[in-house]
Amino acid sequence: MTKSPEYASAARNGKGRVSAHAGISAQLRAFYRSVEEEGIPDRFLTLLEKLDMAERQVNNDYSVEDTAR
Repeated sequence: MTKSPEYASAARNGKGRVSAHAGISAQLRAFYRSVEEEGIPDRFLTLLEKLDMAERQVNNDYSVEDTAR
């Protein structure tokens, strides 16, 4: 596979790399933006609620032990 003279010139002077980085950066920003806009799945929210309840229970158990001394 031969590369065009423009590509070879851009690669030599670094412009090809810069434009490739700019393109990748733009695609990553668009992807991250789309992920941010997605909702949180109900199953994940349920798991977070269970974790919160378990942490509260552990904290309450420690509080009861501390006051019993």
